[in-house]
Amino acid sequence: MAALPKRIIKETERLIADAVPGISARPHEDNLRYFDVDITGPEQSPFEGGVFKLELFLPEEYPMAPPKVRFLTKIYHPNIDKLGRICLDILKDKWSPALQIRTVLLSIQALLSAPNPDDPLANDVAQHWKDNEPEAIAKAREWTQKYAENLVPPQE
Repeated sequence: MAALPKRIIKETERLIADAVPGISARPHEDNLRYFDVDITGPEQSPFEGGVFKLELFLPEEYPMAPPKVRFLTKIYHPNIDKLGRICLDILKDKWSPALQIRTVLLSIQALLSAPNPDDPLANDVAQHWKDNEPEAIAKAREWTQKYAENLVPPQE
């Protein structure tokens, strides 16, 4: 494997040394471009109490291209589909090389606090959110308890 760019080394060191509350990101020993990520569901959200596992991969073109991120833990969210893909502008057309891994993870954490059914990836979930938000939130809580609660939270 080619040597890792200085930028990725610096970002990784900062993620480990100056951890973001509720977010843990650890690179794989055998591939330092591939991270295991845990995000704790934000307080006052339907995802509170859950720990969601994600994978993050930095393509060769990073930072000119965004990281590839997806949820491994099942989640009931209008902006995250069954395959764990995430509808988030900075992972697509709003990406900028000025953004960092940390910014991406904070944005995903914010998306958990504020689902946006008007820009869905999971159309059925978005429709449920629009038609009956209290029921959709209850289902999101139920999925969080079922799929994300028995996981170990990230170390602060």
